[in-house]
Amino acid sequence: FGGLPDFFLECRVIHCGVLIVHSPDVTAVFNLSDEAATERLGGILAPLLQPGLVIFLEGDLGAGKTSFARAVIRALGHKGPVKSPTYSLVEVYVVSSIYLYHFDFYRFEAHEEFLDAGFTEYFNENAICLVEWPERAERCLPSPDLRLRLHHAGLGRIVEAVADSPKGAQCLRALTTAWDDDAYSVTPAPR
Repeated sequence: FGGLPDFFLECRVIHCGVLIVHSPDVTAVFNLSDEAATERLGGILAPLLQPGLVIFLEGDLGAGKTSFARAVIRALGHKGPVKSPTYSLVEVYVVSSIYLYHFDFYRFEAHEEFLDAGFTEYFNENAICLVEWPERAERCLPSPDLRLRLHHAGLGRIVEAVADSPKGAQCLRALTTAWDDDAYSVTPAPR
C-alpha cells in the first residue's frame, strides 16, 4: 500500500467479507435508517461548516445527495424552498452572511462546461460549496475538504465521510463527536 507504515493504516472486514484499508483519522461511516436520520446528520453538520469548505456529495441517482444538502441548508436557517440545482446547475443561499453554493453537475457532458459557466469564482475562502456529481467537472474543481459518499442501504442510507484536507478532518472529527449514535463507525462503506 504505497509504503505507508502499518500503524497508519487500519484494516476492517465488513459486509460479506470485503476487506477495506483506510486511515482511521479521516474516515467515518454513518448508518442512516430513514429520512429523519439524514436530516439529523445534516443538522449536526451544518453548524460545523466554515467558509472556504468544499464538500463533494457523491453517489448514484436517488442516493440522497439533494436530500442531504437540503437538510444542511435548512439547518443553517434558510426558510424558503431548497430546490435541486439539476437544471440551474447552482442554487445560491445566503444564511447568516455566509454564501452557500449548491452545485449539481449531473448534466455536464464535458469538464470544460464548468469553466464556460464561470463557476471558478464561486470557490473561494468566503463561501461554502456543496457539489453533487463532482466527477463530471473533476478536472476543473478544486480538491474537496470533505467527501460524503451516499449509498442505498435497504430503506435507509449509508454515508461514508472522507476528509481530504486538515479543515475537512477537523470538521469530520467534530461531526463524529456530535453524532452520539450507535449507527456510526470508523469503517468505510463497501464500494
